[in-house]
This record gives sequence, structure tokens and C-alpha cells, in this order.
Amino acid sequence: MSGTFLVGNGAGFSGDRVDAPIPVVRTLVRRGLPAALFFETLGERTVALAQLERRRDPEAGYEPMLERLLEPILEACFRHRIPILGNFGAANPPAAARLVARLALRLGLPDLRIGLVAGDDVMGRIALDQLPVHEADGSLDMRTARLVAANAYIGARPLAEALARGADVVVAGRTSDPALAIAPLAHHFGWAWDDWEKLALGAACGHLLECGSQVTGGVFWDPGVKDIPDPADIGFPIAEVTAAGGLIVTKAEDTGGVLDLRTVKEQLLYELHDPARYVTPDVVLDITECTLEQAGRDRVAVRGLIGHPAPETLKVTASFEGSWLGEGEVSVAGPNALARARATADVLLQRLERRGLPVRARVDLIGVASVHDSDAGALWRSYRGPEPPEVRIRLAAEGADRDAVDQAAREVLALLCCGTAGTGGARWRVTPRILTRSYLVLRERVPTTVSVATAREMAA
Repeated sequence: MSGTFLVGNGAGFSGDRVDAPIPVVRTLVRRGLPAALFFETLGERTVALAQLERRRDPEAGYEPMLERLLEPILEACFRHRIPILGNFGAANPPAAARLVARLALRLGLPDLRIGLVAGDDVMGRIALDQLPVHEADGSLDMRTARLVAANAYIGARPLAEALARGADVVVAGRTSDPALAIAPLAHHFGWAWDDWEKLALGAACGHLLECGSQVTGGVFWDPGVKDIPDPADIGFPIAEVTAAGGLIVTKAEDTGGVLDLRTVKEQLLYELHDPARYVTPDVVLDITECTLEQAGRDRVAVRGLIGHPAPETLKVTASFEGSWLGEGEVSVAGPNALARARATADVLLQRLERRGLPVRARVDLIGVASVHDSDAGALWRSYRGPEPPEVRIRLAAEGADRDAVDQAAREVLALLCCGTAGTGGARWRVTPRILTRSYLVLRERVPTTVSVATAREMAA
């Protein structure tokens, strides 16, 4: 195919703005060019948390905001032949596909075709202890950890196959982020799966768009230093890709945010441990010769991308049940707030020691020192700055015994009567911690399957 193909992004992580896809789709429709829209909603731990949800409910375990994300745009995408791809299946792609089918029927779209890609879930199929550990995780001790999930990062080929079989929505689990952009591009332009230069173009396209508004001013925004227009309505990104190998990154029309050389550079370098070898399942991307050019307002041209053959192995991220994390918070306000917060912090730590709770704990004084402090609280203990009008005290406790962690976090509640003057607003919670470790597996040991059915057929 010749001409230009548009790739839009509707989400950069689970929990992203649910109204963000609307202006993206509106822009794609206005442009009137062949296009696709993808949703990237998985992080390293997201699948593990989704697996825990699936244990609780066999029909759960996919992106919880899936219906809210798709409902406003599904009909327009179907009518204008804009396929939707997403790894929003998480730990339960079949259930996610059934939800899409029910939504399509409710919207009067019984002929919408849903592609289901399976095979990323390798739990029970591969012996992890026989696989090499990814170098970054070699020091982690997982001997006593209980496995929760094991998912391989699959590439673009099964996604492209679903599109070739007429899918209007492609539901997958753990894909690589760039694969969500490579698949519609390879399908549209007919790229060969060993055309490394074209696949590198697709990988760069996916990498630049994968985090949504992170390339259009989100995170980059720093009021008074790096201002952006209308941050309450940051537009999500769109890529223009040509058959000749051109790549321009832009954003949804009539939205806030900014897309320029600075934001594209930040996103291009994001998570690249080696700029010469960004490894994806489909291609190894080399950006060492990459050049950027501002091609107009909110338009940046990307050139000079190099592709190398795909790796023989795929990454498998295994998630294990870890310990428990307890958090308790309480506020102090008014004159002498810092002295009262310091005294409260010391009392909390003394209480945990006095009760002999088997936890590792720290206290942060939010508003004084927390993000960059040590477990010992060295910064808030030595702080000599202006007196804050109020301080939020956070106790964090970690341990293997859930009850002990819960008891530690609850210590903030006693401060409502036992604490200093002006103490209030206590809350606490206990959550499970998930540990992740990555392995490498030969790709032939991770077969994938693709099925396509109409909404009517799938919901029957």
C-alpha cells in the first residue's frame, strides 16, 4: 500500500484518562486516511495484579476501565474502518473480548469482528528455573516466593494476523508496547517480517506513542519553567507513517499540551538502556543515528532509524507474591507543626519497637522530606527550612505477616487521642506486594493462537 497511514494512541497505562481517546478518534476521522488506534495499558506489575483479580473472579482480570475507554469511540472506529488494538486483555483476554462483544451489541454493532490473541500466559507451560535470568534481576532472591503469573512479551505478528482476518478490535494480553503499532503498519503496508529497517520504523513509532501524553507534554510540564497550554486537556499522540519510511509524530487536534523536539527527545530516550540496542520481539532498534526536526506546530519528523534482526529469545516476566505493605497517615497543622510531626514520628517508631512487631518501618513527613529521604528519616530530622503550616505523617511498614503489618499501620489511629495537639485525618490500609523477575525463553517455546469472531457469535 502507498500513501500515509495514521496510528493513534488512546492510553499509555492502566488508569489513564478515559476521555483521551475521543479527540484522537475525532482527528483520525477528520483526516480521512487509513488509520488504527491502540491502547497500551500494561506495566510490569499490572498483569500480576490482574491475575490476583482473576483468582477472585473468573470474569475479571482485564483492564478495569475497558468499557469506559471504548464506549465513546467504538461505533465511530467501526464505521470509519479504524481498527482498535490493545493489550487491555491483561490476565484474561477471553473475558475482555466478551466484554467488547457485549458492548458492541449494546451499541448496535453485532457484526463488529473481535480478534483474540492468546499465548502470552506461560504459567505452568514453562519451567522458569530452567531459564536464564535477565541480567537486571540476577541478584533477586526468589527461593521462597510464590509464583502468581508468568507472561511472555509477544510480538506484532499474531496481532497483524488478526487484522488480516478482518478484526475490528484486537484483544491481547502481554504484548510488547511497540508491537501494538508495528502490527497495523505491517498489515497495511505489507512489510516483510525480516525488513528490519521498516520494522525499526514501526518500533520507534510505537515507542514514541506508547506512553500517551508523556510525549505531548505530560511529565515534561513544569509550571513557570516548561509551561504547556491547557494541561487539563492534553492531547494524545498520533503518528503519520508513509510507505517510503517517513515518520512524523503529532497529536490530536484542538487539544492542549505540546509536542516538540524536547518532548520527543525525552520520550525517545525513555527506558532505553542501550540506544544502539532497544530489544523488542520484532526487531532490535538502534537510534544512535536518529535525527529530529520540528516540522510545524506540534509536529516532529523522526529520521535515521536503524533496525537489526529480532532476538532469538523473548522476555518472560514472572510475578511472585511478596510481603505485605501497611501504610498509615495522619496530619498535624498549625503553629509548631514541624516539632509536633517529628515528635509523632518518633512515637510511632517507638510504639512498633515496644510492641515487638516483626516489620521493617519508616516514617515520612510529607511536605518536609519524603521522596528523597532514607528509612532513617535523615532529611526530616535535619530539616532547618521554613516552618510548614501543616505536615502529613506517613508510616510505612513491610513484613511477611499480614496481621503484624496491619497492626503497625493501625498505630496512626491511636494518635487521634494519644497524639499531639492538632492531629487528625487518620487513615490506614494494607496491600500485598508483588515481586517481579524476568527470564529469557526461546521464542519457539511461546506459540500464539489467533481467533476472530463477530460480536454476535462471541456473545452467543
